[in-house]
Amino acid sequence: MRRDVRLLGEVLGEVISESDGADLLADVERLRHAVIAARSAADRGSAQAAAAGDEIMALVSAWSWDRAELVARAFTVYFHLVNLAEEEQRVRALRQRDSGDRPPRESLADAVDRLTAEGGAEHLNRLLAGLRVHPVFTAHPTEARRRAVVASLRRVNELLNSIDDQRAGAAQQAEERRKLREEVDLLWRTAQLRVAGMAPADEVRSVMTAFDETLFRLVPAVYRELDHVLLGAASGTAASPVPPFIRFGSWVGGDRDGNPNVTAAVTREAAVIQAEHALRGLEAACGRIGRALTVYQDSARRRRRCAGRLPPPRLSNRNCSRRSPPARRASPTAPTCCTRPSGSPRHGQGASTWPTPVRRTSSPTCAWSSRRSRRPARSGRRTGNCST
Repeated sequence: MRRDVRLLGEVLGEVISESDGADLLADVERLRHAVIAARSAADRGSAQAAAAGDEIMALVSAWSWDRAELVARAFTVYFHLVNLAEEEQRVRALRQRDSGDRPPRESLADAVDRLTAEGGAEHLNRLLAGLRVHPVFTAHPTEARRRAVVASLRRVNELLNSIDDQRAGAAQQAEERRKLREEVDLLWRTAQLRVAGMAPADEVRSVMTAFDETLFRLVPAVYRELDHVLLGAASGTAASPVPPFIRFGSWVGGDRDGNPNVTAAVTREAAVIQAEHALRGLEAACGRIGRALTVYQDSARRRRRCAGRLPPPRLSNRNCSRRSPPARRASPTAPTCCTRPSGSPRHGQGASTWPTPVRRTSSPTCAWSSRRSRRPARSGRRTGNCST
């Protein structure tokens, strides 16, 4: 931790000196040493402590308003970075505790072992069946950090992790330190406080930032860890024995404690914002899964009980192959909004370029559409294959 605090303090000092001059850094250091001397006095009521307090008062009163604001901002950024180093040290301590043969105290594995030892497996299963964790978001007026500051601190934390990696070479370490200085410079130039007060919708967005960056990734990790504890090596291949037990709630934008700014319209907007964040997170997760699942369909046999339940592959209308460029329509891997009938020739085996556009009212459709879909349709109607 001392190494991280020293590193972050040196980088911040370089940024302050380069940005606003060495005299500002000197004032910050004089105040810091004076405060350390005052707090190190054995007796707070002694003459030594009083003299240190008088020195601090004389130093601060000699500054202009602009200089005092810069010094206060320097200490704000410094304490942000020190708190970050402390959190990183806490993470190291937790990792060290988890490196032994026995599970660390207050972990899920430790809780399962204790409950099983107290009442047996049946007792544990009853508790898991009735388990419910319901965290509720609330807006804290004391949380004055802007989302831009929180995001910058998160990037600094990631760089600290990279610098702490012993596997990194000298060139990579130098690059990470350069990025760290760049990020601390951006943090120094970022306004620490909001110019205007927060509206209820702003509070909702601030809370959902924590949901996006932390809770959305943490909840699956909690479920996986509990599955690993209960199933062991079968975790990930067998059905989970744990029912969903985490539910989220929120008072932000929906509380009725006398706040005149929270109306029915605000509550509706809060619900829309929360739903949008959750759906976008699921959409991004599905996108990552789709890009990772590169298994060719003919190389993996589907289970017989699942084969009849899966619909034929079909993309959304906006990806319909009839709207693709001609070169992509001719490809056998072109996205299709219609299904080629069984036994029809594939591309390159005497088949014409598919799907063959057919004029139907004012919109072309696929030649392999069902007979029903070939009937003239009213404008704006959607069929089972293409939008018309």
